[in-house]
Amino acid sequence: MPMNVRDALEADADALASIADSPTDVMRNLVHDRTVRVAEDGNHDPNADVSGSQYDGSDPEDLLGFISFDAREDTVHVTQLDGTDEACKRLLAEPVRFAERESMAVEVLAARDADPIETAAEDLGFERRGRGPRFNGSPTVRFRLEP
Repeated sequence: MPMNVRDALEADADALASIADSPTDVMRNLVHDRTVRVAEDGNHDPNADVSGSQYDGSDPEDLLGFISFDAREDTVHVTQLDGTDEACKRLLAEPVRFAERESMAVEVLAARDADPIETAAEDLGFERRGRGPRFNGSPTVRFRLEP
């Protein structure tokens, strides 16, 4: 399936909230506070008018996943990643490319049952670095890719 990756827009907040099972306001803030990229179905016309969507922006059925990340000191931190297996891999490659240009490491935390994220990290050469912090009582696994 063809896939386009682009910067997230505020109009994507409802669709992102649907994917992440988070409130729309939280996702809208994420779009403003972090670098957020989305993967969308390549069969979708990126120039089509989305104003007619019930989501007041992009449709969750067109989005295959999203990633948010920010850079601090010498590491790019992936703050959220969700979507299909292929979308997670394509999206995780975004901060990896940025980090390579800047000679920075990349760090990803994945919930223990987040197979698409773990698979994407392993496929892109990340090393498992033990346990990460608990989120909402659930354990995480830390992955790191050195420059």
